[in-house]
Amino acid sequence: MGRIPKTTNGAIATARSIRATGATGDLRLHEFRSRIFRNQRFLRVWLPPGYDDPSNAERRYPVFYLNDGQNLFEASASFTGVEWGVDETADRLVREDVVPPMIIVGIDNAGKNRLREYMPHRSMQPVMWRVQGTLYPDFLFAEVMPFVERDYRVATGAENTGLGGSSLGALIALYTVIARPGEVGRLLLESPSLWVSNRQLIKESRAVRIWPERIFLAVGTAEAGGAERSRSVVDDVRELAAIMRRVVLSEKRLRLVTKEDAGHSEAAWAQRFPEALKFLFGAQ
Repeated sequence: MGRIPKTTNGAIATARSIRATGATGDLRLHEFRSRIFRNQRFLRVWLPPGYDDPSNAERRYPVFYLNDGQNLFEASASFTGVEWGVDETADRLVREDVVPPMIIVGIDNAGKNRLREYMPHRSMQPVMWRVQGTLYPDFLFAEVMPFVERDYRVATGAENTGLGGSSLGALIALYTVIARPGEVGRLLLESPSLWVSNRQLIKESRAVRIWPERIFLAVGTAEAGGAERSRSVVDDVRELAAIMRRVVLSEKRLRLVTKEDAGHSEAAWAQRFPEALKFLFGAQ
């Protein structure tokens, strides 16, 4: 099993990594125990082409942290049976020099506790009173990031750090950049569940004065099945974009994508991921 390293906050992850055989490129899985959440999950670390080449031994790489890690790289691991194709997309865009080589870390959700960990505020719909989302920023910054930075050659600083997710995974990513301004420079929000907790995060967003340098915010027009409910979801996302733009977020910093007839699904997020990765990490 090897040594059992600890992060600065006491989280435990095994030094041994499992190499995934069904992914494009080098995908390594680490068993990771959180002291903050008191549970265990996998961290899925995708390394760019050439990472292990001797010529790159001193090179450090931007890192992109994504929630719901099970759904990113392998359909067999996804709880919907559909993956984002993050490995194929990143591998292609890196090899084409569209984006710089980067490390992508999929942070698995906690299964039955996913809603609790991804919701920072109590909610009546869905009904969730014992939420833990306020702990997520510490989980990310004090446990996950120190482990990744110790075991991999990560370039630090907000300009080299991305965070993102979809649905509730996007909601908690949004909460994290609000709670810890200036620490994340690239933010991906796919179909964020802004309606939960009586739209509390939209309200909190109005007071934010420091946003990440680049934000990709996307939604489909068929997110919620019914036309009226789907319009409400789109309106929430557009309102969030308007709030962000009031803090002088130009088109170069904020991209809002509304995809006609796209639903709330891994397939929709996979389709938009190439554009998102180019916008967030590519040259402008």
